[in-house]
Amino acid sequence: KKHKPKRPKPDSPRTRSVTPDSNKIPHFESLIARDAKHRFLTKTKEFLSKQPEQILRLDDAGKLYRELGFPRGRKVTKFISRYPLLFTSYRHSDNKIWLGFTDFMDQLLLEERSIMEAMEEDRVTRIRKLLMMSKNKRIPLSKIYHKRLIFGIPEDFRDKIGKYPDYFRLVVEDDGKQILELVNWDPSLAVSALEKEFLVNEDKVKKAFKFPVKYGKDLRLEENDVKKLNLLNTLPLVSPYSDGWKLDSWSLEAEKYRVGIIHEFLSLTLEKRALIHHIVEFKEEFSLTRQTYEMLKRQPWTFYLAGTEMNWAVFLKDGYDENGNLIDKDPLLVFNEKLYKFAQMQEEEEEEEEISGFREKLRGD
Repeated sequence: KKHKPKRPKPDSPRTRSVTPDSNKIPHFESLIARDAKHRFLTKTKEFLSKQPEQILRLDDAGKLYRELGFPRGRKVTKFISRYPLLFTSYRHSDNKIWLGFTDFMDQLLLEERSIMEAMEEDRVTRIRKLLMMSKNKRIPLSKIYHKRLIFGIPEDFRDKIGKYPDYFRLVVEDDGKQILELVNWDPSLAVSALEKEFLVNEDKVKKAFKFPVKYGKDLRLEENDVKKLNLLNTLPLVSPYSDGWKLDSWSLEAEKYRVGIIHEFLSLTLEKRALIHHIVEFKEEFSLTRQTYEMLKRQPWTFYLAGTEMNWAVFLKDGYDENGNLIDKDPLLVFNEKLYKFAQMQEEEEEEEEISGFREKLRGD
């Protein structure tokens, strides 16, 4: 059977890379590709976990392509079959076929829940720091909930707010919108990741950002003089925990503030990266402008942009080593990597031994 050659994809923001091929960093690009590969797994896992019995009629699943993360017009059964260790379909007594988790996946979810419980204090701190960075020390609860996964915040965090009256206050506005407010300012948390790094490695932070001085060529400055001028222009940076939102929006200091905001935002994420729509979700709270893309492109020493012009991600480069591995890996990320590993497995005899060993470990724990 002859295969027709694939037609080249039309050039558009949906397909055009945000970074030229010559400047691409393979290990960051590979993480974007991995996300796309496991989109069905991550979306379906999240959606099914929220269902009352963690099951879904297959007829309904076929219509929920956005919620489950598969392309419109494709059969959901094709994607279910890619993950035989994690998802299963079966015929119920109502003679309908249902989608659910395998017993093995149920065990994995129990492990994930125990990790979430162990990391609760850490997640509370992340939310406190987000509120402390925000313009009025308040953020709509729905925004935090919708973007909770990048910070490792659990599904049920809204039910736990009442446990922390010294940190949070939940306010319901006239239109019914729920707003999470900061109760107490904690000076010990108002120290950014960049400021901490400055105490350890001052030279590294000095090279992290560049805000060049504009000057006429008739000055004929030597290269060393230009570097000194640029450094004077760059430092000091503006803390993301300051009232930088009050600065003139188009001033140099305001840009330093916004760059610092995004740096700190990314440092609070589990993977030291976020899609642009994760960031702009908080544009009002963090006083971001429409020039965010251009602003980030001016700081290639610290930020790396990956993906397409329509949907791109920002990486915090100093969160990774030279091989593209996260320097500080959260326990939940270790779990996710294990989940991806099992997702790639097929139910073959040589893999049963490893799975059985993992099950025994779960029982032992």
